[in-house]
Amino acid sequence: MNIRSFLALFLSVLVVAIGFTACANDSSVELPIVSSPVSNGDNNTVAEKVTVKLAGMKGPTSIGLVGILEKDSNGEAKNDYEFTLAGAADEITPLLIQGKLDIAAVPANLASVLYNKTEGKIKLLAVNNLGVLYIVAKGEQVDSVADLKGKTIYATGKGTTPEYTLRNILSKNGIDPDNDVTIEFKAEATEVVAAISSSENAIAMLPQPYVTVACNKVEGLEIVLDLNEEWCRVSDGNVVTGVIVVREEFAKQNPEAVTKFLEEYRASISAVNDDAAAAAALVVKHSIFDNEAVIAKAIPKCNITYIAGKELKAPVGSYLSVLFEQNPQSVGGKLPADDFYYIDK
Repeated sequence: MNIRSFLALFLSVLVVAIGFTACANDSSVELPIVSSPVSNGDNNTVAEKVTVKLAGMKGPTSIGLVGILEKDSNGEAKNDYEFTLAGAADEITPLLIQGKLDIAAVPANLASVLYNKTEGKIKLLAVNNLGVLYIVAKGEQVDSVADLKGKTIYATGKGTTPEYTLRNILSKNGIDPDNDVTIEFKAEATEVVAAISSSENAIAMLPQPYVTVACNKVEGLEIVLDLNEEWCRVSDGNVVTGVIVVREEFAKQNPEAVTKFLEEYRASISAVNDDAAAAAALVVKHSIFDNEAVIAKAIPKCNITYIAGKELKAPVGSYLSVLFEQNPQSVGGKLPADDFYYIDK
């Protein structure tokens, strides 16, 4: 190659190189975004996200999920979550049994019922709520459970865990629930609030966040007893209101997805308890409750918690034993065996 040909080739390469450099430094040029594959470990294969069919109910048992729901909406969750929000537990039950849901937040006693009904095919993953029940009063002096004797108590939850919780606390304090008090059950919390509003003196049992709703709405109404604290005084352990369950088949087929869920769930609950205001905004965004100010005030009283693994059996077993004594059918006719409790590997 003569010198003239060499110079011509050199200049051609230089022009092309300068062109690439200019493009790289020009902020107006849009380059395609390429996602980095996620390494699965030593074999460097791409780890695909597992689709998890997740469900919860409106109310406190789903508040702890908002961090996961928000991450999922941003594409940042470790699994892909398809979330179903139910108005009541009986909407979730058939979906779990039919395999149309994988993981769900449900009342603690329902987890036991489902375990028994499916012959062990529903497992307990975590506890997410301890006691959320409170006694509120207007125009009545109530300093202890003993002061409820002879009173009328408005309440919701006839034939369910709120009734069994109240009856246990009354009985353990020497008050006959059938003869020493009048428990007037209403179908919904709003009916209880209406009954309190129309009475000069009233006592009621309500769950959060409806306690906060009622106290904001009814002048002179205040919390007088925390029934979780009262339960602890007379029973071994806490009230266990809400739990997370998983289908056994899904857990066996997707153990890593379950582990990732538990990791994200624990982080979500921690974030909720650390910043109630921010959590309340997400609760409203994801339609779990409709009043941000109320839920922000209620979250610290909802006893949102995370208990999993080997720590599950003591509190849940104790709580279910008390319910079984009250009504065996409330836990599905018998107490669950040890394999009810999912121990994450």
